[in-house]
Amino acid sequence: MDRREPRVLVAYGSKYGSTAEIADRIGDVLSKSGCATAVCPAREAVQDVSAYDAVVLGGALYAGHWHRDARRFARRARRALGSRPVWLFSSGPLDPSAAERDIPPVPGVRRIADRLDANGHITFGGRLDEHARGRMARMLVDSGKGGDFRDIAQITGWAERIARELLAARGGERATGDATDVMDVTDVTEGE
Repeated sequence: MDRREPRVLVAYGSKYGSTAEIADRIGDVLSKSGCATAVCPAREAVQDVSAYDAVVLGGALYAGHWHRDARRFARRARRALGSRPVWLFSSGPLDPSAAERDIPPVPGVRRIADRLDANGHITFGGRLDEHARGRMARMLVDSGKGGDFRDIAQITGWAERIARELLAARGGERATGDATDVMDVTDVTEGE
């Protein structure tokens, strides 16, 4: 049985920073649970993922499409990703729906999940605040549809489940499960 720490790459596509913060939280939880974890933007992620035992890939959702950097990474690393455990996440709903029920992946992400034989996918709520740039983002904020809808406990729990699965496969025991170690993201000012 392999007793070393599982090596996990957490890559993400994010426009305004909210998805990056989700990826950072996932990376923190995995690290504290006993995984050797690297977190980086998908556009900067390594070309060769063979150094990693597992990959978590996430992307922000815009108009029903996953962030292009996440899509490109999945396409670029498809062969290597197909031979290791992969989990996918999306972020984007600007309402509490993602915390209230399971939201299935959008069609493009579903196709990626199928191609990669992903171990799972989850959709987390997004964030859009008064500092968001772009005409559509401003219109949403001005119409009262902005806010932070990320559920940090949900993100933490999902990452802990991944850590437990990876550590169980390695014969390890360490996984936190301590919900008191939740990152406070209320002071962040960038939009999704």
